[in-house]
Order: sequence, then structure tokens, then C-alpha cells
Amino acid sequence: MATGSLVSVGEYLSTSYRPDCDYVDGVVLERNLGEKSHARLQAAIWRYFDQRRQQWSVWPFIELLMQVSATRFRVPDVSVILADPPGEVLTEPPFICVEVLSPEDRLSEMRQRVQDYLDFGVPYVWIIDPVTREAWRCTGTDMHLVSEFRTENPDMVVPISDLF
Repeated sequence: MATGSLVSVGEYLSTSYRPDCDYVDGVVLERNLGEKSHARLQAAIWRYFDQRRQQWSVWPFIELLMQVSATRFRVPDVSVILADPPGEVLTEPPFICVEVLSPEDRLSEMRQRVQDYLDFGVPYVWIIDPVTREAWRCTGTDMHLVSEFRTENPDMVVPISDLF
């Protein structure tokens, strides 16, 4: 859901939103979250990567603000970065962005969010549904149903069943 009027990038960055909101071309967009199943899965994903942080040399973050273009800011449910990023707003693509579906999520909005991540240069974009326990790896215009997530450089395997 969007707020009523257009706001500048500066106004967006200087305003606290609870919960955090995305910003797309002057429009502040509320994010769907808050359900127990969403929160539990989001925490499990973060914990999975945090427990392997030294082994894989990764930094996992929950709801880290990132600037995907000059007029777009997104807040992925979980981001995984290969080095501790400078500053408070991520301006370089993370290694992985994970979105946890909420019942209110619309496919068209999720596709735009995923496309923003891919356009920004995020090599791995994943979506997980906490209700059906299904997961997808997103590449270009395709979404591939998977039973585990895999990455290269570093090589990681994340079985979906380990997140539940």
C-alpha cells in the first residue's frame, strides 16, 4: 500500500517508518509483514546464515535498507553480504536477497521487487512461502521452484527443510 503524496528521497531518508517502508519513484510503499509465520521464517533464515558467518564469510542482515537506483530504495526481509558494508544504507548489491511471502503479497508487486534486486546486480534472489514451505530462485524473468538454494563463490547449499 502506498502513502498519499509524493515525497523526495531526502524526506524519505530523514523520516522513520515503523515498520520500514520501500521507496519507489517518490512513493512510500508499506511492506507486508508482521505475521508470526513470516517473522519466524525471517529469523530462521538470518540465524542459518549467522551460524555459518565465519565458515562462509558472510554478513546476514534483517531488513537492511538498500538503494537499488537513484529513486528506489528496498528493504529485503533478509540480505546476505560478502563483506561488512560501510554506512547505514546499502549502496552495493548484496550477494543474496530473500523475501518471505505474506498472505497480502501480490505477485505483480513481488515481481517488481525481485526485478529491482536483479537490476541492481543481486546475483541470488530467493522467495520463500512460509505457509506452503515452497521456495523459488529468481533469475531474470523466471522463477524456479527449488528444494534447496545454491550459490557459487562462495559455494553454499541451503536446504529449504533446514529453515523450518
